[in-house]
Amino acid sequence: MSRKLVLRSIEPVTHDTHHLVFDRPEDFAFEPGQAVDMALDRDGWRDERHPFTMTSLPGEKTLEFVIKSYPESAEGHTGMTRRIGRMSPGDAVLVEEPWGAIRDEGDGVFIAGGAGITPFIAILKAKLEKAGTLEGNTLVFSNRTEADIILRDSFHKMPGLKPVFVVTGEPDSPLHRDKIDIALLSDHVVPGRDTCYVCGPDAMLDDMTADLRRIGVPEDDIVTEEFD
Repeated sequence: MSRKLVLRSIEPVTHDTHHLVFDRPEDFAFEPGQAVDMALDRDGWRDERHPFTMTSLPGEKTLEFVIKSYPESAEGHTGMTRRIGRMSPGDAVLVEEPWGAIRDEGDGVFIAGGAGITPFIAILKAKLEKAGTLEGNTLVFSNRTEADIILRDSFHKMPGLKPVFVVTGEPDSPLHRDKIDIALLSDHVVPGRDTCYVCGPDAMLDDMTADLRRIGVPEDDIVTEEFD
C-alpha cells in the first residue's frame, strides 16, 4: 500500500545531500535503520521507486530523510535523487511499507560507504537516546572527498562515539587512504566483542565481509545491507 508524504522542509547537508522533513502519517510504524521505497508523486515518476532510509526516530512526529543526489548519468541511478533534491515544501512523494535488514544488535563498529551511512544515523540516535552515550561504538565512514562526508560535525558531537573518517579521492587530505582495509579494521574491531554493521555498495559489502572474517569476526556478528 502506497502512502503519500507531504514535504514540510528541505535543507542542504553537503554540496549534494539534502535533509528532507515530511509530515508523518499517524499509523506509520518503523524501526531505526529501516528504509522505504519512494517515488515522486508526479506524472511520469510514480513508478520510479528508489530506497531511502528514515533518519528520524519512530517516536517523532515527522519523517526525515538524508538523501544524496546523483547526476542522471551516474551508473545505476535514474536522476530521481537529483529531482528529489529540487523539491519544495508542499510537494509530495509516495512510499511503500518499511523494510530493511539492519537494526541495533548491540554495540560495535559501524562501517559505511557514502550514502550507506543513512541507516546508521537513526540507529546511533536511538542508541544515544536510550543509553545517553555511545561509548563502545565506532563509526568508520568512507567517502571520496571530505566535502562528501555527511553530518561530520554531528557525529563528532555524539557523546561516546568514536568517528573514523576515510577519504579515497583526495591524496592531500589527512584522512586519505585507498580504502577501508584489514589494517584499519584491525585497529578498531575486537572479534568476539563487537557487532560489525556494514552498509554501502555491493562490492564494498563483499570486501568488508571478507576482511572482517579474515580478522576473526564470527559470521553471526556481521550485519550487512546493500545501499548504493
